[in-house]
Amino acid sequence: MLQLQSNAFLECEISYEDADIVLFGAPFDSTTSYRPGTRFGSNAIRRESYGIESYSPYQDKDLIDALIMDIGDLDLSIGSVDSVLDEIAEVTANILADDKIPFMLGGEHLVTLGAFREVYKAYPDVHILHFDAHADLRDHYLGVRLSHACVIRRCYDLIGDGRIHQFGIRSGDREEFRWAEHHVNMQRFNLEGFDQKLKQLKGKPVYLTLDLDVLDPSILPGTGTPEPGGVMFDELRIAVTKACQQLDIVGLDVNELSPSYDVSGVSTAVACKLVREMLLALV
Repeated sequence: MLQLQSNAFLECEISYEDADIVLFGAPFDSTTSYRPGTRFGSNAIRRESYGIESYSPYQDKDLIDALIMDIGDLDLSIGSVDSVLDEIAEVTANILADDKIPFMLGGEHLVTLGAFREVYKAYPDVHILHFDAHADLRDHYLGVRLSHACVIRRCYDLIGDGRIHQFGIRSGDREEFRWAEHHVNMQRFNLEGFDQKLKQLKGKPVYLTLDLDVLDPSILPGTGTPEPGGVMFDELRIAVTKACQQLDIVGLDVNELSPSYDVSGVSTAVACKLVREMLLALV
């Protein structure tokens, strides 16, 4: 299963034994509530990564020097949500057991739950740092509890109050926002207070989940549920870089790129650059 890919993300071609970080794709979008297509996101990020450099002038680091392996997209049982989550969990558990950091590329946001279940088992005191346009705190969506609209609520079921920290949220139903006031730490609309949050989270294990629709759709239109009023690229790049540099990141993911809705390819290039910066900040 953990085989080196010939089309690996940029220079992420270290052997599994030597790798500190393991990148993998979760091409799944069966619970998407609006426009499907995120199952193609992880492969697009990998394929189009060759349009950017492996060197980051922001950090003066190069992926050539990093100990990262890309094992490619998982072969998921697309017709069964439970099976998909179990398959993601199994790979995540193997990576964690080998003392490596799992970095997952979605796929829709529900894939986070499969990885986070295993991170929680390994780090029961883990916190979630969540960037998103959407709260994802519904208890169910049209009667379904395993949906990308419910993913953070399902993570909450594991870790409880005070350990979910959300930024950029600007969409959700009324009950989500009312429920959030009592159970999670939500920064609406923007990234204000992020540096203070970093100070609060230092020394704690953190799972970072980045839904790319936190960006304004003028920056990233290639997503299934675009929400105007989002953050700008440099705001997000700086925030995720700081998080990966300063916090004890024990697992992370980037999700909800739907490349077919941006024929220019700019959305995929934005995703590639964010993934590069996060990887380099981790090392």
